[in-house]
Amino acid sequence: MIRVLNLIVKLSLVALAIFAIAKFTTSKIEYLNTKTYNASPITMAEREKQLNCLAKNIYFEAGHEPFEGKVGVAQVTINRSESSKWPSDICNVVYQKNVVYGKVICQFSWYCEHGPMVKSNAAYIESMEVAKKVLLENFRLPSLKGAYYYHADYVQPNWGLPKITQIGHHIFYGDKNQLRGNNGKD
Repeated sequence: MIRVLNLIVKLSLVALAIFAIAKFTTSKIEYLNTKTYNASPITMAEREKQLNCLAKNIYFEAGHEPFEGKVGVAQVTINRSESSKWPSDICNVVYQKNVVYGKVICQFSWYCEHGPMVKSNAAYIESMEVAKKVLLENFRLPSLKGAYYYHADYVQPNWGLPKITQIGHHIFYGDKNQLRGNNGKD
């Protein structure tokens, strides 16, 4: 009698498991069939161009920084392209110039230095890998979600912006709206 009851319980559990798997699979298939996918309007050629611009920016701004420093530079670049204050295209963010009091100022200083050359293929390859992780895989450092500015630790621009963190030799900042939101605390 106990063997029969054990057999009935085991068969019931197997049937329940099969039912649950079938129900989940059917629900998932129905969900996928009704979901509308928003494909990126960006062509492969355009994505390659963005990757190259981002990789150059990472290389020339943070080529010899730790992984997190490279991600930080990439993330600031992406954050800017997603903000209405800067161009929406990554390359336009990287190569943006402004004229202040008759002087041309680049958003990223390396670009105004007459297009420096890649001197370390290993550092450039690593910069490209970071660009892929950030742009294609959406890898982010949570602490830099609102970072739009950074500078090397050996300069003091006195921007009056809220400091977020320092990674390697770069100090990262948010914008002035963040300063109001946290009552001026870093």
